[in-house]
Amino acid sequence: MTPTPDLYCVMGNPIAHSRSPWIHARFAALTGEPVHYERRLVPVDGFAQALHDFCTAGGRGCNITVPFKLQAAELAHTRSERVQLAGAANTLSFKDGAIHADNTDGLGLVADIEQGAGLPLAGRDVLLIGAGGAAAGALAPLLHQGPRRIAIVNRTAARAQALVASHAALATLQNTELLALDIQAPSADFDVIINASTSSLQGAAAPVPASVLRPGSLAYDMMYGPAAQGFMDWAAAHGAQPRDGLGMLVQQAAEAFHIWRGLRPPAAQVLAELRAAIAAGA
Repeated sequence: MTPTPDLYCVMGNPIAHSRSPWIHARFAALTGEPVHYERRLVPVDGFAQALHDFCTAGGRGCNITVPFKLQAAELAHTRSERVQLAGAANTLSFKDGAIHADNTDGLGLVADIEQGAGLPLAGRDVLLIGAGGAAAGALAPLLHQGPRRIAIVNRTAARAQALVASHAALATLQNTELLALDIQAPSADFDVIINASTSSLQGAAAPVPASVLRPGSLAYDMMYGPAAQGFMDWAAAHGAQPRDGLGMLVQQAAEAFHIWRGLRPPAAQVLAELRAAIAAGA
């Protein structure tokens, strides 16, 4: 007898572009796990109610995307160390009416930069654009790789400074310089530039000047598909190596799947299949 699939979802606004259901369907098929995973569009002011409704309907867990990652951390009953440090969550698990929050964004980002792009972060100079939930989730895993310097820029400078302050102790332990810079004049160039802001979703121009790029710099947009194309085109036009966040998406999903199901799916295989599907117009 085929077991009834366990229910999972991704919540966000917007959400129609999300490839997460496809990814988790492949994970389930390749591992034999009974998983049904769907998209859920959540009103901007309705996240708490949506979580309650999903849990009541028997949901076992969900991924959280913009703009709810900070709120997801606040609403959880228990939080992983990653969430406690970042103040943001992208992976929730439900058990006995309680919500446990974790954050796999940074783990997925690091895996895709170091394994997918083949660029070790140790000793590098890194620019992190943005100070919201995506940037907060990425910062600790980035620091754990031992870069020489991480600079954070954000449209609201106080948020960048707050993110620096909350991670200062970890940066000291890693012997990494961590600082906030002016988004309009960072006055330095970097080996790796990571766009964790919502500028791509909004169709805005690159939020930093081209002077942040070195020849051959990796310019990484956490978004993927058409949303990331403007940033990638800007990077390529200035001699950088562009990369979108599709690999991060698959890698962070694999971490979430491991949290929920206790096993690791073949992320590299699924990423290759997904890129092929997208290239074919699927």
